Amino acid sequence: MMVSRLWKMKEKGEKITMTTAYDYPTALLVEKAGLDMILVGDSVGMVVLGYENPVPVTVDDIIHHTKAVVKGAKTPLIVADMPFMSYHISPEETKRNAARLIQEGGADAVKLEGGREVAPMVKALVDVGIPVQAHIGLMPQRASVGGAFKVQGKDVETANAILDDALELEDAGAFSVVIEFVTAEAAQLITKNLKMPTIGIGAGPYCDGQVLLSHDLLGYYESQPPFVKLYADLNKTITESFKAYRDDVRASKYPGEDHTVYMDKEEKKKLRG
Repeated sequence: MMVSRLWKMKEKGEKITMTTAYDYPTALLVEKAGLDMILVGDSVGMVVLGYENPVPVTVDDIIHHTKAVVKGAKTPLIVADMPFMSYHISPEETKRNAARLIQEGGADAVKLEGGREVAPMVKALVDVGIPVQAHIGLMPQRASVGGAFKVQGKDVETANAILDDALELEDAGAFSVVIEFVTAEAAQLITKNLKMPTIGIGAGPYCDGQVLLSHDLLGYYESQPPFVKLYADLNKTITESFKAYRDDVRASKYPGEDHTVYMDKEEKKKLRG
C-alpha cells in the first residue's frame, strides 16, 4: 500500500480501513483480512505491556513491535507511532527518532500527535522523505499528563480550531490525519476541507476511513471505549479455552492418545527397568 493509493481512495470515495498490530501473528491475520493500514501504536503500552497510559512507551519499544509486524504484513501501509517526547525537543532529534522507526523498525511511515505546534516537525520529516500521519482531536499522550479524555469539537469555536490545526498539518506535508474522539460534525467539517484522507476513531461516519485498536474490536478486555463495535468476544473465548485446558489436564484427559507419541515396541523393550 502506497501513500498515493490512500489519496486515490479518498478521491473515489472508497473507505480506508486501519487497525493496530503489535506482533507477528496479528499482522498475519490483518494481512489475510485485507485491511489497508496497520498502526503500531503507543497503545501497546496499555493493551500489551500493562502500563496505565502510553507515556512510558519508548522508541525502542515501538521499533521492537514494528519489526515483528513488518514480518507478518506485506501489503498494508505500516505506520509506527512516535512516542511521548520523541518529537518535541528539536527537529534534529525528531528526524533521528523517526529515521530509526523507518530504518530499524521497517515502518513505511510515522505518526505524531499535535496541531499547528508540531507542524514544523512534520515538515522537517517530510523534507527528508519520511511520510507522516498526523493525529488531532483527543491526543492520548497529552491527556495522560494532565489533559482529559473527553470528546472534542463540541462547539463551533473548537471545531474550527481543530480544522485550522488540520490545515496547517496538511500544508506541512502530512499524508493523512487521525481524528480521535471528536463530534461527527467537526470530523465532517475537517474531512470536507482537507485534500489528505482523514481516519476517524470515535469521530463518526464522515471520515475517509476508520481505525480501531485490534484489542478493542476483538474484545480482549471486559470493557472498551463507547465508540467501539465488538466484532468478537475473545475475552470470553480465550478465558473459557484456558479453563477447559486446565480442567482437562487436572482430570488427566489431556494429553490423550491423539496427542501422544510412543516408541517402537522393540525399542521400548530395551528400556531399563
